[in-house]
Amino acid sequence: MANSTNELIGHLEPDLVDKLTTTRRGLFLSNIKALGSLATAPLVLAATAQEVFAKGNLPRNIVEVLNFALTLEYIEDAFYRTGLKNGVVPQRYQAVFHTISRHETAHVAFLKGALGGAAVKPPKADFTAGGKYADVFRNFKTFLTLSQTFEDLGVAAYKGQAANLQGNAAILTAALQIHSVEARHAAEVRRIGGKKAWSGAFDEPKSKNEVLAAVKPFLKS
Repeated sequence: MANSTNELIGHLEPDLVDKLTTTRRGLFLSNIKALGSLATAPLVLAATAQEVFAKGNLPRNIVEVLNFALTLEYIEDAFYRTGLKNGVVPQRYQAVFHTISRHETAHVAFLKGALGGAAVKPPKADFTAGGKYADVFRNFKTFLTLSQTFEDLGVAAYKGQAANLQGNAAILTAALQIHSVEARHAAEVRRIGGKKAWSGAFDEPKSKNEVLAAVKPFLKS
């Protein structure tokens, strides 16, 4: 096996691994063994999530919420992958953004695994927003602005959908664990940009329509 079990688990989203029961950790081990040389952290996480949550029995409203979250995670995942590939991130911040990128990849894998065959396909993104941010992958300041935009949206989106997941405690718990990590991303990105990590004692949620309106400029029609 190309990677050891500890290395694979170490690259998974910490909040989604550390709080799992011993039984579910056993699923990670069995899936690592089953995938063999193909085992990567995202593939293991996707396979485990599908065994734990999916099996084609999720209610329609939960499927809709998870696909909404997955769409946002697809966007973030592609954004960080592209930025790091293009070298827009200065050396001093590369470790931070590589970590954030791995987190977003793990979130995508988890949501796709939970949804199984019901998962939506990745949207086609235009991170320049039709030319408004034409230098997004050449100018770190522009990249940082969009990073903050996407992270803040992610936090507000998960918060806005929490009530719609109350019918499934396991899914709700997992979504809240992702939400807390997105909030840490948002705080760190703000810190790097020289801004306060918070704006008050309470964050406001955003509705699905509000979030989709905000990301629409970054999607190809």
